[in-house]
Amino acid sequence: MIDVQNLTKRYGDLTAVSDISFQAESGQILGFLGPNGSGKTTTMRIITGFMPATTGTVKVAGFDIFDESFEARKRIGYLPESPPLYNDMTVTAYLRFVAHIKGMARADIPDALDRALERCGLTEVASRVTGYLSKGYRQRVGLAQAIIHNPSVLILDEPTVGLDPQQIIGIRSLIKELAGEHTVILSTHILPEVAQVCEKVVIINAGKVVAEDMIENLAQGQTLEEVFLKAIAQEEPGAAETEGTVEEAAE
Repeated sequence: MIDVQNLTKRYGDLTAVSDISFQAESGQILGFLGPNGSGKTTTMRIITGFMPATTGTVKVAGFDIFDESFEARKRIGYLPESPPLYNDMTVTAYLRFVAHIKGMARADIPDALDRALERCGLTEVASRVTGYLSKGYRQRVGLAQAIIHNPSVLILDEPTVGLDPQQIIGIRSLIKELAGEHTVILSTHILPEVAQVCEKVVIINAGKVVAEDMIENLAQGQTLEEVFLKAIAQEEPGAAETEGTVEEAAE
């Protein structure tokens, strides 16, 4: 469903992502795990067509994100780290607007809107202005805009950052419910999030993939924390610090 091959992104002489490859199968939740500044956000932006790669290929549901961008992006729902909300719109008005700009047929929007509101637990706040919602509800609205057109692929970048424990539990539960119907890439630096939600993990450090496998295969009697620390230790000291500068430039 998602096939990333030899992906590289350079900014002048600095390399943010270096020759990375991985796959996510249909209906799978893949955890894209790495320290802050490791290249996660850059990779997510390339996969969603938000920015071009220097070299490499990305295919979403068989469509090349660069050569067949429109067809690939129709099949993607994207939740960036900061939800792209309009603070002066109500939840309903905002989601209806998103449905229109994603090209949904007018007749299909009412049912899609009701499903997204219900699935994301937003029915009670549907008439409220997004700018006055708590961060947890704003994340839910962000997730609703990602799924409203029923995409086959969901790209979620740090979906629980800044939430309180109760809100985190709610968002993680919702993500798990989406498995099967959607292929999900969950980008995060939070180890328990991957352990609790994901089936497969890709570990990235300093712009390079250092581990990729099903969680149970990677663990082999170890904790995910132990696997993660061993994987990122493979890179030379100081590499992550350089990549952090690149990732900040990408922001």
